[in-house]
Amino acid sequence: MTVNEAQDELIEDFDLFDEQLDKTQYIIDLGRKLPPIPEKYLTDDHLIRGCQSKVWLGAEFKENKLYFFADAEPTAQISKGLVSLLIKVLSGRTPDEIVNADLYLIQRVGMGGLITSLRSGGLASMIQKMKYYGTVYSNLIEK
Repeated sequence: MTVNEAQDELIEDFDLFDEQLDKTQYIIDLGRKLPPIPEKYLTDDHLIRGCQSKVWLGAEFKENKLYFFADAEPTAQISKGLVSLLIKVLSGRTPDEIVNADLYLIQRVGMGGLITSLRSGGLASMIQKMKYYGTVYSNLIEK
């Protein structure tokens, strides 16, 4: 499944909901299903800067693919759900796929009505960090 196919699948899931509240609950539920993050990533070095809540993101490189792990403080259910969405789309991809991904999912599901401007900045920081990891590992492969 490509990055775009993963996004399209999530967009279809969101299309099942008419109400913003139901979409928000779906995001929270996705966050609850996020696998536990390895303890080694629960450090200040792995905090996403720009999030209003504490959100940790780590990446592991295996067989030319990046796998992401994330968690958020207990009161940050929506933030945890948002990072979970990104992981569903980007984890298990090559670094180049991550760097070059056009993440249209956010706009297509109407996230503007779901998240505050502060969360929007945090979401942008999550995407930036994931693409940063993609760039770092892409550069390592080429050497």
